[in-house]
Amino acid sequence: MTNPMYSASVPVFKQMLTALSDVLKKAEAHAEEKNIDPNAYLQARLFPDMFPLVRQVQVAADFSKGVTSRLAGVDVPKWDDTETTFDELQALITKALDYIGGFQPEQFAQSESREIVLRPNTPKEKKLVGTVYLHQYGLPQFFFHVTTAYAILRHNGVEIGKRDYMGAY
Repeated sequence: MTNPMYSASVPVFKQMLTALSDVLKKAEAHAEEKNIDPNAYLQARLFPDMFPLVRQVQVAADFSKGVTSRLAGVDVPKWDDTETTFDELQALITKALDYIGGFQPEQFAQSESREIVLRPNTPKEKKLVGTVYLHQYGLPQFFFHVTTAYAILRHNGVEIGKRDYMGAY
């Protein structure tokens, strides 16, 4: 039997990261077709105080690995987030998909009640139980960054729509 915490996280992350990869491919093709410097997209942001596209993708990948790791009770791997090109972002997404794809539903046993501590030993420390962490923090954060990456590209003329955002399900 599949664990509901696993079902509500890993397959969702896989679907949306795969869709994000496809959206990035369309953006790269659009830049090439229109003779646009890829950095115009990679560094684009919706508002000056928001992260650019490249950082939105990095944070989405970080949330997928972080949420999955914490729910499974394993240490979150540290990734450098130094990507600057479409190819490097694709490699990051592949790395995230490979990482979360290695988890099994059994690893999520008891995760709904597991205590998750964010920013431990800092003034911003926050303790959440697994269900609250997943449903009220992890997934909303992940979706925010995936959605913002999509919106940046759509705003900049890349021809993508809701089906592209959703991917295959």
